[in-house]
Amino acid sequence: MSKKYHFIAIGGAVMHNLALSMVDKGYKVSGSDDEIYEPSRTRLEKAGILPKEKGWFPEKITADLDGIILGMHARIDNPELQKAKELGIPVYSFPEFVFEQSRDKKRVVISGSHGKTTITSMILHVLKYHKLDFDYLVGAQIEGFELMVRLSDAPIIIIEGDEYLTSPIDRRPKFFHYHHHILLMSGIAWDHFNVFPTFENYREQFQILAEMTPERGTFIYCKEDPHIVGIAEGLKSKPFAKIPYGAHPYTIKDGETFLLTEKGEIPILIFGEHNLQNLQGAKEVCLSLGLTDGQFYEAIGSFKGAAKRQEVLAKSASSILFRDFAHAPSKLKATVQAVKTQFPERKLIAVQELHTYSSLNKDFVHNYVGSFAAADVAVIYLNPKAVSLKKLELMDEETLKQAFGRNDLRLFTEIKDLKTFLENQSYANTNLLLMSSGNYDDMDLSVLKNKINQNPQA
Repeated sequence: MSKKYHFIAIGGAVMHNLALSMVDKGYKVSGSDDEIYEPSRTRLEKAGILPKEKGWFPEKITADLDGIILGMHARIDNPELQKAKELGIPVYSFPEFVFEQSRDKKRVVISGSHGKTTITSMILHVLKYHKLDFDYLVGAQIEGFELMVRLSDAPIIIIEGDEYLTSPIDRRPKFFHYHHHILLMSGIAWDHFNVFPTFENYREQFQILAEMTPERGTFIYCKEDPHIVGIAEGLKSKPFAKIPYGAHPYTIKDGETFLLTEKGEIPILIFGEHNLQNLQGAKEVCLSLGLTDGQFYEAIGSFKGAAKRQEVLAKSASSILFRDFAHAPSKLKATVQAVKTQFPERKLIAVQELHTYSSLNKDFVHNYVGSFAAADVAVIYLNPKAVSLKKLELMDEETLKQAFGRNDLRLFTEIKDLKTFLENQSYANTNLLLMSSGNYDDMDLSVLKNKINQNPQA
């Protein structure tokens, strides 16, 4: 008899991917949600598990279910959740369920405030290149992988370990549930201000995670982050391997990055100091899994980067339009710096959409000071609707100039005005970097792309 599971809030990015992976595994899957957007909707429909109508239906919760998988989007008083509790059906958050499915595997968890998706993607790319059998959970859709989750009989699983809350009924970080054998920690920079009210409280979650490393396990950590070095120093007496890493040695020639190795220079398709750190971290994980230096280098040269990370939307001989997911202060600073370092002779117009609760909060926004330092033109886009939805106060240009430490910062609160401003710029010997975890209100980029693709000359 194949097992039956019901998803409460099936439409989420990871939730619908988990549902699809379980259909692939032969489980019977049903679900509910009060809103399902693309691409979740079409993918669930294609698999035959799209809910017939929006909303919550306690009658879907029947005693023959083997379990409920509860999404973060569901509320604690959800009627389907209440019915499941009444019937005594096991309720799992998605991290708990992933662990249940991975008890007999070697579990690798990639953690940190930044670089998680890129490092996880690099490891998956190398393992796939060498045709190894592995499962995974990654926080973005990545090239070459149909789903964000795979659960099979593979002997290892690579998990992007998110520090955000587990579910409405479990307020602990997700990454506590995976019980890793190998843990990588990339860096700690205060994020999720609405959940972790102080930096110390945020840092403590990572300390607890590192202390969960088992005897004969492995802790791989970025030695260039003082907070993580502090955690590592406190673990000296613990009976597991501790492997520090920094940025892989590299050189830049004519806008192209080369790894410096014992076998000579190896060209790669990504760039930036933070990505060279990510690459070295991924390499240490691959070595811990038994691959060789040679196998890693052979595979990594064809890695194009994770989705929305330094993604090239348009390009000419003298100009590039990049889109990047950067939104937290450390990510913003690293991305702006990377583009400027890669193309030092080009002017850089950097645009940031403030979209998350933390970035829109005037008690947090001062953490962005210096993050635009490498940009020649610094622009902020702020949607007043997003601010009011989060019940926050709309910040003015003067507040943001002080917070970012740039008196020349430009603020736009209407997408049409931002679009006009960007389309009127000259892109001769100029790069444009659009950063956000949102989508700029679906701004039409076709004019900008054409302008940049047509190889503007000074």
